[in-house]
Amino acid sequence: MNTNDLKIFEAVASTGSFTKAAAATFTVQSNVTARIKSLEEEFGTELFSRTSRKVELTGSGKIFMEYCKQISQLIAEAKSNIQHMDTLGGTLRIGCIETTMALKAPEILHYFHEHYPQVELEFKSHMRQALLHEVLNFDLDAAFVSGPVNVAGLDQVPVREEQLVILTARQGPKLEELLGRHPLNIVVFGQGCVFRSRLESWLSSKGIVQYKSTELNSMEGIVNFVEAGLGISLLPEEVMSNYYAARKIATHGLNKELGTMHTVLVFRKDKRPSKALNTFIEVYRNHSNKPWQ
Repeated sequence: MNTNDLKIFEAVASTGSFTKAAAATFTVQSNVTARIKSLEEEFGTELFSRTSRKVELTGSGKIFMEYCKQISQLIAEAKSNIQHMDTLGGTLRIGCIETTMALKAPEILHYFHEHYPQVELEFKSHMRQALLHEVLNFDLDAAFVSGPVNVAGLDQVPVREEQLVILTARQGPKLEELLGRHPLNIVVFGQGCVFRSRLESWLSSKGIVQYKSTELNSMEGIVNFVEAGLGISLLPEEVMSNYYAARKIATHGLNKELGTMHTVLVFRKDKRPSKALNTFIEVYRNHSNKPWQ
């Protein structure tokens, strides 16, 4: 077994096809078949179940996939550390929710490009559960999510505390009047969004369990809809004050339990944060407008 065998194994797993895996790894199908057979003989078990329609990982294959990803990560980390002994380099993949992306990503990207040109910094925005899964699956080095996080295999460091506010159209009806309407309309991101979850919890605390949801995929869209009087929403106060202060939107505070969101940075427990990740954390701290908790 060699590292190329691992790459072929991962290609078959990701494509579900020996033919596609051959194309992805720039080899021929016969070689892919031979290398997978060799791995299965070495481990004494089938790694893939094969049918005329698809190729899928067996239980043993799924276990081996976890080790493959860890090995790939270790090799990449070793290369980066050896090649950049006196400088900061390598690739750093960070996940974050929409507001983190809007607030800090452009600033940090600009800073890193200037001060650490050999670090390839990649940002990805997604929902909380998807980000946690990708960190566990070695697809991300770390991710900013709402805390606390109680997931086996993940560690976390506190990042910051944010205040959340209800949004309504400034020139529209008062919040109390809107809450009395049937049906009430809320303007939110899709299922899995922490802001949507907080808004729905707040409505539930008010005894409101029936409402219409308008789902959008951007903060700009949510702000536009709220300003037009098409519903209420919930976002961090900092987002509104820093980026949308001139918009005709009124904000309403929440109680401490629902109105306070703790952001944490999560990463795998079995993978020590790299030099690049530790540097990234410090840069984020230094560029934060609010005290770190």
